[in-house]
Amino acid sequence: MRTVCVYCGSSNGSSPAYADAARRLGETLVERDLGLVYGGAHVGLMGVVADAVLAGGGTVVGVIPAGLRDKELAHTGLTELHVVDTMHERKQLMAEVADAFVALPGGTGTLDELFETFTWLQLGLHSKPIGLLDVEGYWRPLVAFLDTAVDAGFLPREHADAMLLRDDPDALLDAFATWLPPHHEKWQ
Repeated sequence: MRTVCVYCGSSNGSSPAYADAARRLGETLVERDLGLVYGGAHVGLMGVVADAVLAGGGTVVGVIPAGLRDKELAHTGLTELHVVDTMHERKQLMAEVADAFVALPGGTGTLDELFETFTWLQLGLHSKPIGLLDVEGYWRPLVAFLDTAVDAGFLPREHADAMLLRDDPDALLDAFATWLPPHHEKWQ
């Protein structure tokens, strides 16, 4: 693993713990000599995690649609900034560059990115680990939903379990080291 894609909010959220977790994740990436790829903005948790990696001397690749760059949301101090036309192109490029994916707290954009990447894993379009950095229980309702989808027969248990949940960046990255992708036969 060389590069971790981080999905997270373009705001800081209501708890200072969210920004603290983003900062800790960025510092942990640098300590492990891992690069960051993310959505390219300077605002919210996105800016916090990018700034933490940059402050530690790490590599940060941002991918931002032109419409958001033009609204002055783009981070101007990144190692690389790729400007794309659409949100889909953004997600595709981030997925291509990344060796693993982490979701910090965020809103619908974070969920969109996370679930598209998760669906690609289920379909065998990639075999990269995906993890949720659980800050103050933020992701527990999502994990409960995945359990409901398993119980209702819409999601294989092996696929639900492929999305890792940890409350510490080191523990999550350690779990990535031993992670195995789920079986890709969706229609058995």
